[in-house]
Amino acid sequence: MVTGEPARGDTGDAPNGPGGPSRVPRLVIAAPASGSGKTTVATGLMAAFTAAGLTVSPHKVGPDYIDPGYHALATGRPGRNLDAFLCGPELIAPLFRHGAAGAGLAVVEGVMGLYDGASGEGELASTAQVAKALRAPVVLVVDASSQSRSVAALVHGFASWDPGVRLAGVILNKVGSARHEELLREALDGSGVPVLGALHRAQRIRTPSRHLGLVPVAERRAEAAEAVAAMAERVRAGVDLDAVLALARSAPPLDAARWTPPAGTGNGTGTGTGRPVIAVAGGPAFTFGYAEHPELLRAAGAEVAVFDPLRDERLPEATAGLVIGGGFPEVYAAELSANEPLRTAVAALAATGAPVAAECAGLLYLARSLDGRPMCGVLDAEARMTDRLTLGYRRAVALHDSALAAAGTRVHGHEFHRTRLAPDAGALPAWGLLAPERRTEGHVSGGVHASYLHLHWAAHPEQAARLVRRAARAHRTFVSEGA
Repeated sequence: MVTGEPARGDTGDAPNGPGGPSRVPRLVIAAPASGSGKTTVATGLMAAFTAAGLTVSPHKVGPDYIDPGYHALATGRPGRNLDAFLCGPELIAPLFRHGAAGAGLAVVEGVMGLYDGASGEGELASTAQVAKALRAPVVLVVDASSQSRSVAALVHGFASWDPGVRLAGVILNKVGSARHEELLREALDGSGVPVLGALHRAQRIRTPSRHLGLVPVAERRAEAAEAVAAMAERVRAGVDLDAVLALARSAPPLDAARWTPPAGTGNGTGTGTGRPVIAVAGGPAFTFGYAEHPELLRAAGAEVAVFDPLRDERLPEATAGLVIGGGFPEVYAAELSANEPLRTAVAALAATGAPVAAECAGLLYLARSLDGRPMCGVLDAEARMTDRLTLGYRRAVALHDSALAAAGTRVHGHEFHRTRLAPDAGALPAWGLLAPERRTEGHVSGGVHASYLHLHWAAHPEQAARLVRRAARAHRTFVSEGA
């Protein structure tokens, strides 16, 4: 029976404890392909272990913003991403240690198939690469719905493909009957990879999808909580949790240094009027963001104030900078447009030259219109939904100085949208996308940096620091004018 924190503890990753190697018990939940049930199993494990009294640290491989929301709901801790393309392979273990500090167990949900990563880049950004960087055992979730003895060949292939990956267990999903489960277990008896559980076919858990992922938690919190509870119940009923925990505890110490946000680099240090307020858009329309971003802003000297563009008619008091991340603004275009007081406030802030950083949905919100509905009008451009999905990793270089990046800065980002935006003729392009795209992208105008490109600031902490420096200057002007 799973109870309490693991006996091993983790002095190396205690919240304020000593340094040294990390001893957080950990495991990676992977699959042969997308659609096998990784999210159900990973989220269910997180919720089940949390309910049993463990402090669980949730992580997601790849750039996905949505699954971490369900992970956070399951554990009560921020869901954190581990993306070797966006941040570089060298930051995977340090970012993991940062997120897992103080936890008794870490569960990492993989992306796509175990060995799938950035297109044409070998193992880069794959679940396998992350598992090796974390020295973590891997549990393979197998969709067994259309096979019996062949499951052994599949598992053997995944276990032997890369000797650096420790495939240490299997969870069978979509099992048809007790006899089907018996056949699968018999086939795997001689594989050397233990079966840790079997989930039988059941009424589909209510997790509606949009585009390539689930609907974000913020859009359906009550239903999402029910879905997470159902995932936990299925996992408790079908998985040997003690065996899973023992496997997680078998992970060797992790020697990488822990990542921490650089402190004081934004010249916004101090208290009270010495710390500029950076408003961060939240609520159901703007759910895409990485947990490290507000941490970086605070470490650089800012006060972070979250607001909801669907409901708040004013920006937070004394706002000196603005961050508007991604999401699904097309779903809420009517409500966003109807909040005219806030749209006016955003346009007025941008007109002062205060720093405004917008990604994807934020870019659309700053446009003149979205599908014909008025938006903030900060950019003289119109946006429309299309049937075409633009998706993929990007390498880019900053073409002009901006509130976010110095000219010449090279970044790795991710694009994910179904909209098109007519360019603002009065703005400069933000990025030059490198091969194979070879096109310009985004807008720089005054203090505004708006782009489709999603970035992970942990790879470039200077981005947060630049925003805070610009906001600090705007804040000092605000204070000197007695506003």
